[in-house]
Order: sequence, then C-alpha cells, then structure tokens
Amino acid sequence: MNLLRPAKLFLSISAVLVVTSIVLLVVPGPKISIDFTGGTLVEVQMPEGKTKEDLRLTIDEVALEVPLGNVMLSATKGGSVLMRMRGLSNEEHLSLIDQIEASVGVVTEKQFTTIGPTVGATLKKRAILAILIAAAAIILYIAFAFRKVPKQLSPWRFGVIAVITLFHDVIITVGVFVIISQFTSFEFDTLFITALLTILGYSVNDTIVIFDRIRDNLSTQQRKEPFIDIASKSLNQSIQRSINTSVSTLIMLSTLFILGSESIKWFVLTLIVGAIIGTYSSIFLATPLLVIWRKRLGMK
Repeated sequence: MNLLRPAKLFLSISAVLVVTSIVLLVVPGPKISIDFTGGTLVEVQMPEGKTKEDLRLTIDEVALEVPLGNVMLSATKGGSVLMRMRGLSNEEHLSLIDQIEASVGVVTEKQFTTIGPTVGATLKKRAILAILIAAAAIILYIAFAFRKVPKQLSPWRFGVIAVITLFHDVIITVGVFVIISQFTSFEFDTLFITALLTILGYSVNDTIVIFDRIRDNLSTQQRKEPFIDIASKSLNQSIQRSINTSVSTLIMLSTLFILGSESIKWFVLTLIVGAIIGTYSSIFLATPLLVIWRKRLGMK
C-alpha cells in the first residue's frame, strides 16, 4: 500500500485546515480566560427555579450603581453560573453577592478568583515562550538523534519537519477550540496550554517512530533504492503501530472524559482532539513533506 500516493490531497487538506484555523483566531477570535487577561471569576450555584437569565437581570441592575465592566455569564453542566468581570476588591465582591442574594435568593458561592492584569500578561508571554522553547528543543534533539543519517538527507531536515507538523497540530487544535468556545463555556486558560504542550510530546513521539524506521531502512538497504520507496516502506511498517497506540490512547482519554471530574474535561477533550490530529499528521504529513523537500533539492 503506497500511502504517499495521495500526499498532495492530504497536504491540501492540511493547508486548508491551518488557514481556516488562523482565520478563526482573528474572527471570531478565542475567548481568553482571566488567567491571561486579568479580572475576577465568580461561580455561584443558583437557587432552584432560578436561571442564568435571572442572574443577568440582577447583574444589570447592580451595574447601574457599581461599574462592573463587561460581565460575561455562562452556565455549567452542574447547574452553576460563571461570572467573569473586571477585577473586584473583596468589599466589592461581598457587596455583589449580597445584592445577588437579595434579588434571586440564597446562592452557594463555589469559586472566587481574582487575577491582576500584570500577572495575566506575564502568563500569556510565558505560555507562548514555553511552546517556542519546546519546539526549539525538539529540533535540536531530533537533529542530534539523527546525526548519523546520510549527509545528503540532513538530520536538521528531520527536526524541522517534525516541528512543522507539531505547529500544524497545535494550530488546528486551537482552531477547533475557537469554534467550541463560541457555543460552550470553554475559555483558553493555562490548563489548555498545558494540554497543547502534552500534544507536542505525543505527536513528536509518533513522528519520530516513523522517521526512525526510515533511518534504519536507509542504513540496511541492499541496493540504491529511490528514497520515496524507502519512505513508503517505512510508513507501511510503522502505520499499524501508530494506529494501535493512538486507539489505545483514545480509549483511555474517552473513558476519562466521560467518567472524570468536570474540572479536567476540557483538558482531556483537548488531548483527544490533539491525539487524532497528531496521528493524522505523523502518518499523512511528516513523511510526505520529507519526500517533497528532498525532491525539491533534485534528489531521488
């Protein structure tokens, strides 16, 4: 089975998905959590019979006296309501809860978190820096690990292509969650960045397994085979292992998503989406890019 034959089709699909994801980052754009923007998050359990709409009416009334900024409300699966607004002092927070209870009845406050804008900006910079450092470290590691491949193939090429596929996985995953954030309470937070870094590790592991098979076949080839034939053979030898690993991972993650606690469900869903996209890119993107790059340099 020649998995490289439809390479142009898969590369086109990937290009469309990446461009679409980049557009989604601009319009409508991601919903950023207070982890990065700064502000206050309050979660309250409403009394029986009261809804998010009742709370909205109360907040609108309170805002006439106390400027709360742009208050975003979102309901959770557990029946509570999340309120995101500008940073509140402890006195403003207690006053807000008193006015809510005076209007809708006794509420149970499940969470109160305030993050300053300086801390939020610092977290945003560190999150981006963490992803870039991880990518650079991966290039260096792969170049070192593949330093004994034939000179005309270049170990750096393996590293660069691995990182290209990683950014492909991250960008598309982010695009998927921009869409999800428009219809749910999901927001881009530090836990999401942690999930993206986990995806980087998972995806590069799958890609390296295939690249390692290519390296082994290059060193043991009996005659001067065209590189595309070696790459195709290596892909066929590795694909079953990649699919089995991915299916096993997805079974575990799906179970955790269904039975796990509410606080980690978005994290687990991010890993599920990333694992699917990472498996796809390792099989249908990384090796074809290696072959195409070599062809562009006039090598067989």
